[in-house]
Amino acid sequence: MAEKKSKLAENKTKPTTDSVEAYIAQITPEQKRADSLVLLHMMTQASGLKPTLWSNGYIGFGMRRHKSETTGREADWMCIGFAPRKTNFSVYFGSYIDNHTDALQQLGKHKTGLGCLYINKLADVRLDVLQQMIEEGCKLL
Repeated sequence: MAEKKSKLAENKTKPTTDSVEAYIAQITPEQKRADSLVLLHMMTQASGLKPTLWSNGYIGFGMRRHKSETTGREADWMCIGFAPRKTNFSVYFGSYIDNHTDALQQLGKHKTGLGCLYINKLADVRLDVLQQMIEEGCKLL
């Protein structure tokens, strides 16, 4: 039987040409803005890439084709990145979050989704462990 070709999904969230720095400068409150700058620095250093502002407020580094294990659909998505949300940060490592089981046990206060990590503020987590997770995510670049 011939292998079924996957369908490339049309993402609603796409890279833009907007300024990452201008986006971060308008983030409130101040602590959320300061934490965003720390995450930006950590990911820039680890990846060696310039950040891209994606629609819907995502800041990403690199791009790769991701294939859903459940549906088989494919979509282009950032290799690593984060989104400063009102209540927390969503952090993406380019792989399923359960690939980081050991690090998550040491990280500190967080929640997880299928593909991301939710952190309220950076003071809640160990930055050395977060940096390690970011560096692991960069191996997919």
